[in-house]
Amino acid sequence: MSVRLTTLFALLLAPLLASATPVPTAVPAPVAPVVAAPPPPSPRVLLVTSMGEIVIELDAAAAPATVENFLAYARDGHYNGTTFHRAIPGLLVQGGAFTPDLQQKPSRAPVASEAGNGLSNRRGTLAAARDRGVVDSATAQFFFNVVDNPKFDQTDPSSAYTAGYTVFGRVLQGLEVVDRIAALPTQAQGPFPAWVPVVPVVIERVQLLDPAPASAPVAAPAQEPARP
Repeated sequence: MSVRLTTLFALLLAPLLASATPVPTAVPAPVAPVVAAPPPPSPRVLLVTSMGEIVIELDAAAAPATVENFLAYARDGHYNGTTFHRAIPGLLVQGGAFTPDLQQKPSRAPVASEAGNGLSNRRGTLAAARDRGVVDSATAQFFFNVVDNPKFDQTDPSSAYTAGYTVFGRVLQGLEVVDRIAALPTQAQGPFPAWVPVVPVVIERVQLLDPAPASAPVAAPAQEPARP
């Protein structure tokens, strides 16, 4: 009898003992960190003008189409021999299209606006000029913001009058040259009712410089694997 009871108890306890035995948990393989792609290099351009040199840095990440449009005109030599035909103190200096006798040079098809790219028309920035009433009308003309011009920023993309002007670069060197141009005496001349410098300021040549070195790729933190 005692042997049968002992056997019976052993059979009853066996499932309990088996369930109490710990089961090894699979350890997830570590997840490799995700390496973010480096931003595109920032092109730099030298403008040699009759009043001094200006070096600009273009933001190809924020305004890729506008930057490539500007570089295409620069590579073609379009800007060589053009003037700053509009100089408004306390506002802007504009150029890129007219010869010293105010003949407009041919331009290519306009580029779509990128004014909603988060860049503001701050002092020293470079923006694409366009027809005031047509959003996607920027071609070769550009302007330097002499002061902070938040009124040129996009507030409502549905209207050409509030869609803003695309900022696509900034002055690295020579902002004092821009300031001197903005302070020149101006007059009405040719097709313009005002703000044309009395003595033309000519862009003698444009030179593409080596781009600014790109930052090293940044490794994004790896996500912790989900636990079973």
